[in-house]
Amino acid sequence: MSKNDELLARRAAAVAPGVASAAPVFTAKGENAQIWDVDGKRYIDFAMGIAVCNTGHCHPEVMAAAKAQIEAFSHTSFQVSMYEPYIELAEKINQLAPISDAKSVFFSTGAEAVENTVRIARIATDRPAVISFRGGFHGRTELTVTMTGKIAPYSSGLGARAANIYHAPFPVPHHGISVADAMAGLQSVFKTDVEPGDVAAIVIEPVQGEGGFYQAPPEFMRYLRAECDEHGILLVCDEVQTGFARTGKMFATEYSGIEPDLMSIAKAMGSGYPISGVVGKAQVMDKVGPGGLGGTYGGNPIACAASLATIRVIEQEGLVERSNVIGERMIARITAMRAAPASAPIGNIRGLGAMVAFEMVTEKGGNIPDPKATAAVIAAARERGLILLSCGYWGNTVRLLAPLTVPDEHLEEALDILRAAVEFVN
Repeated sequence: MSKNDELLARRAAAVAPGVASAAPVFTAKGENAQIWDVDGKRYIDFAMGIAVCNTGHCHPEVMAAAKAQIEAFSHTSFQVSMYEPYIELAEKINQLAPISDAKSVFFSTGAEAVENTVRIARIATDRPAVISFRGGFHGRTELTVTMTGKIAPYSSGLGARAANIYHAPFPVPHHGISVADAMAGLQSVFKTDVEPGDVAAIVIEPVQGEGGFYQAPPEFMRYLRAECDEHGILLVCDEVQTGFARTGKMFATEYSGIEPDLMSIAKAMGSGYPISGVVGKAQVMDKVGPGGLGGTYGGNPIACAASLATIRVIEQEGLVERSNVIGERMIARITAMRAAPASAPIGNIRGLGAMVAFEMVTEKGGNIPDPKATAAVIAAARERGLILLSCGYWGNTVRLLAPLTVPDEHLEEALDILRAAVEFVN
């Protein structure tokens, strides 16, 4: 029995089945774009812990910063005894975010960050309701799973969920939901579900992550900003998966040119060390009194040190610009795959920076989702040494999340494996 198989058996006996794992692989070592499993097999990792390791596995500068902090102290709780890395990180995030006169607060997970944007918005506006979007993903707490615009598997069997949460359509033109349709859908929510004067926040991912890497068009983001301004609603951009250079800008919201009132951030923020945050307009953030925000581990000093190092790496190594180079190469190669006679049917191809995805469909030139082909491509790629993830409302999207530090030779090797996988499935 292989070591992987042994660990799979131990997992089945010891670990609750509700936490799923995309690949039957146990990692022993990681280095930049590569991982090696416990049996010594090498993979190129284009999942990156679900868009977390934008700086690759074990970036030396991030590791050194975390180690230095560990040697000083690991935890006091910022709510008890404060420390400079938290302040320094807040100053840096406030500078980087597309929000003027910003303040920040830190937590541990993306769901915590999103949930706290709602808490802040409700307190700041003295309103109860929140509107999010169909297909979106915001977390697995009772509140954030209700905000998530997809039932299975996130809220199957839960029954009653959090109150005062409403869903509007997200524009996906090639699946029949135009920007005009999405605008009309929001107005329908206002007319039939909740009046604007009761809405504290509209929460949107500038690019839906789990929902399928669908991009909110800039005109739709500007429309939401105008609607929020008209009705006194706070606009929240969920940048948990899109932030920190993934989309070819530091934050995907920058593509629309709008200024949100609040942003949730996490994932790539700490290069694998658990940290998240909310950054928002000071006049909004200041509405919550002392003790109203926080958490025992929120803004842990080791994670703050790792986050500061992550931002330094992004800036010093030009990873915002590198993200665009990677994305352009991915889209060019996948477009060539789609045109190749040997390829299984590929539908829509899309991406902002290195947040790239494509859909598997039932026939060439068609648009009917084929989730079985998607699963087969991912399995075939994994057998050949490439880790990928699927996503999407229809379950037919293959997403590529290469580290922004990936060497060209590993990028091309991975895309060669992907081509072999889509040809194998044909």
